[in-house]
Amino acid sequence: MFLLVFLGVAIIMLFGMVVLVGPPYLPTLRRQIDGALDMLDLRPGQTVLELGSGDGRVMLAAAKRGLRVVGVELNPVLVVVSYLITWKYRNQVRIIWASYWGPRWPEADAIFTFMLPKYMSKLDRRIEKWRKGPVKLASFAFIIPGREPAREQGGVFLYEYK
Repeated sequence: MFLLVFLGVAIIMLFGMVVLVGPPYLPTLRRQIDGALDMLDLRPGQTVLELGSGDGRVMLAAAKRGLRVVGVELNPVLVVVSYLITWKYRNQVRIIWASYWGPRWPEADAIFTFMLPKYMSKLDRRIEKWRKGPVKLASFAFIIPGREPAREQGGVFLYEYK
């Protein structure tokens, strides 16, 4: 009994601590995933970086389209779930267990994220410093203050950095 209570408390803490550095876990709906990937308009072999990769749904959908995917996720439970969900595409998917504010991001052609409004300006500055060339950002639900999206579809905002 004690072990079950301990595990329950540990899982709640793991999901709760993420809110200190970013948004809570919230599964992205299939139509938003498809809409975001359609707007990013990537070709097979190109790379999408998912900041806050959660349970791996977006990574799986991107891998099924022939894309390479790097997910960055802080919650270790969701990292394990992502590994299991994307196992079939393990040659295309890389999962990094870390805060997306911490490590240097790998090169990518596009970024997908669901981030809280209070972090959107910080994300914008980080992308500007990180990118070496053109990159697209698909932001689910939230806009970047002071930056006009190139498109919006179903609650996903597309930004193009040139």
